[in-house]
Amino acid sequence: MFASRFAAAIAALTMAVAIPAAAQSQAPTPTATIYGTWMNPYKSVAVRTGPCGERLCGWIVWANQEAQNDARDGGTPKLIGTALLENYRVQKPGSWAGTVFVPDMNRRFYSIIQQVGPDEMKVKGCILGGLLCKSQLWHRISDVPHA
Repeated sequence: MFASRFAAAIAALTMAVAIPAAAQSQAPTPTATIYGTWMNPYKSVAVRTGPCGERLCGWIVWANQEAQNDARDGGTPKLIGTALLENYRVQKPGSWAGTVFVPDMNRRFYSIIQQVGPDEMKVKGCILGGLLCKSQLWHRISDVPHA
């Protein structure tokens, strides 16, 4: 499961260091190809990406029971509908920087999304100013953008 494995890696690397999201203000225009519904590699969470203002965001649209229980135990009572990917701005074509929310830790971390193919995106979460990062390859399951 994305959240619990990411949380375990973060906990093992450091003791709860909060990393604020970069505060740059650009006028990003995420490409439509990143919009759609994506499944994490453990098939425990699905996220629908779409625009949030002029930024890119992603909301949880499906989660298995284990992911929901882990989130609840971490302080996130309702996982479905939660913004997992928040305020991503374009860095360069096919790459966005923003904040990833880890529900079972109830914490946010600096993050980069890279679209590595039409149906694959790499989601990377970092701590310590980007010195320690963990990434996952998510797969597209639908092209329908978030309404």
